[in-house]
Amino acid sequence: MNILFIGDIVGTPGLEIAETLVPGLIKKHDVDLLIVNGENVTEGKGIAEEHAKRIFALGAHVITTGNHVWDRWDSRKVLGSDRRILRPLNYPRDNGGNGFIVVDLGEKGKAGVLNIQGRVYMQAIDDPFRSAEWAVGKIQEETRIVFVDFHADATAEKMAMGWFLDGRVTAVAGTHTHTPTGDKRILPRGTAFITDVGMTGPYDSVLGMKKEAALKRLVLGTPHKYEVASNDVRLCGLLVKADPATGKALAAEHIIFPAF
Repeated sequence: MNILFIGDIVGTPGLEIAETLVPGLIKKHDVDLLIVNGENVTEGKGIAEEHAKRIFALGAHVITTGNHVWDRWDSRKVLGSDRRILRPLNYPRDNGGNGFIVVDLGEKGKAGVLNIQGRVYMQAIDDPFRSAEWAVGKIQEETRIVFVDFHADATAEKMAMGWFLDGRVTAVAGTHTHTPTGDKRILPRGTAFITDVGMTGPYDSVLGMKKEAALKRLVLGTPHKYEVASNDVRLCGLLVKADPATGKALAAEHIIFPAF
């Protein structure tokens, strides 16, 4: 089974490059399962219904998110309206939405997708490790293919999750920090891992936002409104070839286009 994961789409520039490049990637790599992180697709924070529809029109089977999905109030309506749009599982249940899903791919079988969030330097939510362990057990009642979007800030926490789930899931892909890392690998027990896939959006920026506002925040120490940048737009993704019988990753490729 060929799985393509597209890293955090940031604003209209990120969505437009995804719409341009993803169809070709699906065809080139014979993709069976397409997962897209869309937490920042609407003006850099959250996901509106119209943008969710555009992502699904690309052929996405599942949209994952993260902490910024809550920054737009209307994102809550989107999360509650479609089970294919996930929010991190380890937020309190009363927030609505769901944190994992098993997708039926017809003759290709079934595949599970889990969205989980870290706690280091982030919100004090439920334990991501025990939450992931529970969810993986539920997913494996239906399929051995389990793709995990681990939305976390700390590099160490992301790496720890990779080792924690090695051999139990197909892939652990780090998101949230928007900066692609060079440590893509398959861990000893067969789990593909990368600390951060990187964002799909404008890199002439500070994590997708215009440099000017970010610099004022850091230099002056006062709030300044963030706006999505527009230049040097790139797509980042992770392609994983998996064995449906065992759930193990057979190969993994980190995609960055255009390359740096």
